[in-house]
Amino acid sequence: MKKLLALLLCVLMCAGSAFAADKNDSGSRNYSQELVKAIRQFLIDDDWKFEFDDDTGIFRFGVNIGGKMKSTSCRILIRDDSYTSYAISPINADTEDPDVMRNIAEFVCRANYGIKNGNFELDVRDGEIRYKVHVDCSGGLPAASVIKNSVYVPSLALERYAPGILDVIFAGKGAAESVEKCENQ
Repeated sequence: MKKLLALLLCVLMCAGSAFAADKNDSGSRNYSQELVKAIRQFLIDDDWKFEFDDDTGIFRFGVNIGGKMKSTSCRILIRDDSYTSYAISPINADTEDPDVMRNIAEFVCRANYGIKNGNFELDVRDGEIRYKVHVDCSGGLPAASVIKNSVYVPSLALERYAPGILDVIFAGKGAAESVEKCENQ
């Protein structure tokens, strides 16, 4: 019973994600022009191909990753005094399959345990799986090394855990063994 309650809590926490605003918000946002400049400069200096939406304050770009997943789309959402960097799996969990959803929710909870920088999220409405890193900039603009870390970590984390995500979604494997496989490779 405790295991089921913990899993339900994890699912509820994942469902309330802040990124839902990006999926549903068509209006303009207020965001820091200084943060946009700093991140844009990093992306240019690091030779990234990207797009920036002036209306929403969102950078968009893709990243090739190793393994069977091959690639991920990335977003950086700029706010007034913070930004959040996401890597989004190109493969969603099947929301019509309760076993897959239960296993992927458990996978996300197990994978998140002990992660120091960022976390996985699962949108239970559409099965989207993503990794995010949030950077608080209320104390000033982040150093280039902080920006670099926040851009690279999400796609690297998704690359590391992709074999387990795919095992849960397509091979019907359990969350515990799938996370262990990713963490011991």
